[in-house]
Amino acid sequence: MRSDNLRAVVFVAALGVLCAGGFVVTGDAAAPPQGASGRAEALASAPSASTIPTFSKDVAPIFYSKCVGCHRPGEVAPMSLITYKDVRPWASAIREKVTTRVMPPWHADRQYGTFRNDLSLTQREIDTIAAWVKAGASEGNPSEMPALPKFPEGWQIGKPDQVFEMQADYQVPAAGTIEYQYFEVPTNFTEDKWMQAGEVRAGDRSHVHHIIVYVREPKPSNRPNVVAVRPILAAGQTPALPPAREPGTQGPARSAAPGGGDAMLVNWAVGEDAPVYLPGTAKRIPAGSTLIFQVHYTTNGKPGVDRSRIGLIFAKEPPRQEIRTGIIANPVFTIPPGAANHEVEAEATFSDNVRVWTMHPHMHLRGKDMTYTVIYPDGRREVVLQVPKFDFGWQTDYWLSEPLSLPKGSKLHVRAHFDNSAANRSNPDPAKAVRWGDQTWEEMMIGFFTYTVDGQELRTAR
Repeated sequence: MRSDNLRAVVFVAALGVLCAGGFVVTGDAAAPPQGASGRAEALASAPSASTIPTFSKDVAPIFYSKCVGCHRPGEVAPMSLITYKDVRPWASAIREKVTTRVMPPWHADRQYGTFRNDLSLTQREIDTIAAWVKAGASEGNPSEMPALPKFPEGWQIGKPDQVFEMQADYQVPAAGTIEYQYFEVPTNFTEDKWMQAGEVRAGDRSHVHHIIVYVREPKPSNRPNVVAVRPILAAGQTPALPPAREPGTQGPARSAAPGGGDAMLVNWAVGEDAPVYLPGTAKRIPAGSTLIFQVHYTTNGKPGVDRSRIGLIFAKEPPRQEIRTGIIANPVFTIPPGAANHEVEAEATFSDNVRVWTMHPHMHLRGKDMTYTVIYPDGRREVVLQVPKFDFGWQTDYWLSEPLSLPKGSKLHVRAHFDNSAANRSNPDPAKAVRWGDQTWEEMMIGFFTYTVDGQELRTAR
């Protein structure tokens, strides 16, 4: 698949809005039955004016609570949902997307876990929007509009204490494949800093697929390693070698974190929330560290210029516990040509008591589903996150409402399935075997998670 076509597929999938050849907005009221008896039946069953939902009274509160974080000027969504004038042309499309639960995007199975960033609609909210559109999508009384939520200007996290940006513009070509790019930005910190919140802002969203900002520490970390990760191979399988590259072409500089999972600071891709850690927890940036921007650019037929940046808010005092990022990955798989449900597994074992705060499944275009399962020391198993329909175009961090406490000896098992068949409309080439790689036509199997180690109280992280 050409990169420009690939980008278009990802863009539509991420935003969940069909902008061409799609919905035609009309009056949206159901056509009345024909004939006298039909008219009488329609009048008898018609709701009274007081029960018909209006935008101002019934629909705007839903949008303000669940939608306008993205659907407002300057954010990732393609249109604003703040005013009635903004919303009315999209009424039919909105009904279609919310009744099929495409929007707001939320891909976790509701049977497992509760998450504090769950913006999915309740059935009552869906029914209200559907009824509003069916009845004609009226504005109602503007005086009944709720107060508009207050959003920080320019940043989701609020005004940063410090902003770092790439030191030079990157010129994105109009076509071709771009290997991951790495940009070094010195912090010049003379003392350790604790990040309470962080946000990456892509300079050119039309070309940036994702950004991961790592911390390159000036000397090796003295944090104790409490996580052991192993890829799981099915009986008879052998570890796959990296795919061969054409003579004269450059291989990827780094496919994983430069300093391992603990070095990851903040990620950005369409769908990801900027991390804001609870009081008493934070990520550490040691004095003298350098920030490494890993940027994945994709071409779309037009050249571009990018200079991305990261904003940081620091904790007012050293926290009680350090947030770490773990990576449960299997980089040695091979997905056979045409395989519709190929399974890939990996798991982490903890040598200390930990608390898990977030989980983040990551795959590419053949990714189908992913499940995180805890295996406790007594053998009991508990599914803590299941994403049955993975969406490459909408990357989600699942923030647990309460951290998951795992005793020493517990395992966190990650199982994923991939669809490399012709039935997968996003599949770049079902005739090829697929292995680990940076580019979207290759694959990854990663179960990211963040955690703290109980009992350490930062005694070794200073």
